[in-house]
Amino acid sequence: MTSEASTPHGARPVPARTLASSDYKTLGLSALGGTLEFYDFVIYVFFATVLGALFFPADMPDWLRQLQTFGIFAAGYLARPVGGIVIAHFGDIFGRKRMFTLSIFLMAAPTLVIGLLPTYASIGVAAPLLLLAMRVLQGAAIGGEMPGAWVFVGEHVPEKRYGLGIGVLTSGITGGILLGSLIAVAINRHYSPEQVSDFAWRIPFILGGVFGLVSVYLRRFLHETPVFKELAGRRNAARELPLRTVLREHRLACVYVALLTWVLSAAIVVVVLYTPTYLQKVHHIPAAMALEANALATLTLTLGCVLAGWASDRIGTRAVMLIGWGGLFATAYLFYSGLPGTPATLFWHYGLVGLFVGSIATVPIAGVRAFPAPVRFTGLSFAYNMSYAVFGGLTPVILTLWLQHDTMAPAHYVAVLAALGFLLALLPLAARGHAMRDGGVAPARGATMAR
Repeated sequence: MTSEASTPHGARPVPARTLASSDYKTLGLSALGGTLEFYDFVIYVFFATVLGALFFPADMPDWLRQLQTFGIFAAGYLARPVGGIVIAHFGDIFGRKRMFTLSIFLMAAPTLVIGLLPTYASIGVAAPLLLLAMRVLQGAAIGGEMPGAWVFVGEHVPEKRYGLGIGVLTSGITGGILLGSLIAVAINRHYSPEQVSDFAWRIPFILGGVFGLVSVYLRRFLHETPVFKELAGRRNAARELPLRTVLREHRLACVYVALLTWVLSAAIVVVVLYTPTYLQKVHHIPAAMALEANALATLTLTLGCVLAGWASDRIGTRAVMLIGWGGLFATAYLFYSGLPGTPATLFWHYGLVGLFVGSIATVPIAGVRAFPAPVRFTGLSFAYNMSYAVFGGLTPVILTLWLQHDTMAPAHYVAVLAALGFLLALLPLAARGHAMRDGGVAPARGATMAR
């Protein structure tokens, strides 16, 4: 197969570039950094109960302590849009690589600090305030990391491997959730509850901080994307505030990406992050079994992201979205309606729905190319982070209230959003977008031009 888009008249077509060793290095270092950064962001939730006991007064009612602990967790989500917009703004002006490296440093340093923080018993009210400050920094970092990583890889990999590159990177990011789950299981199995409260809770935060700083060093060996180099060479990097350009000229793309992000947040927050607690509280499944089943679902999710990216290069993003979101609709009802079931059905059905959650890889595949190169980072970051801050934060509240009336609330919520994803796949932006290299508009890989 050849690529003739930029071949001069009369010249011989240049064979389409395939993945080279430099591409594998870019993918590997980007995915590794994404894994460690998302691990740093989610490890908090696995130790929320312990943190609540250590960072708030002992005589505080348990419900209020948990509310404030999860309120600090939510602060990370609320900080995402601000961090994402600021980091993306400078990424569109000064380069993707610099901000890509800065975002992981802003995550690693606060994570390490959390692992070293004195508790309420030592410094009083300053302890939860410092914890809140670190979570805000983490939220700002994750807001810049994920869109930045998708743009960075999307602009690096060859056109015919664009979907696979984004899918592999997304699998690395979701792998951070799996790593956090496995570390939490290991800590709680190896240490007694007293030891966890005494010192062992610090281990995952210190490890995350140290490994994150190592990843900062490794990202020094990445190179700026060829797309940004071309923009800088033509002095075409955004001359006005990139966000102003996005809001004036790309509102439709923002709405489209925001709605896709709502679908993504439903799949991740409900199926992966919320369901282990739901299994324990509603269906009385033992905590160990719930966490192990969740780890399996997160593993199949990670594999599903790679599969969705690979298939997108071959049959088109629209077809993958239709299959993936349709499959999520069906398997969500299969899983939640079969609970509590047997251990075998729990693992089998949870793993299957996790595989279809891997369809979330189509969100950045469609989202990155929804914006032209000069404002690509800002456009994706703004739409993605604003949507995730709203829907990611509201989803647990919606489910908690809905569960008072219907134990199938998680299935209904996921199914409704999967149906929305299915409908969004029918719109033109699912099958076409801005070309990654020349700033024009081109059909998605493996798809025909939408009419």
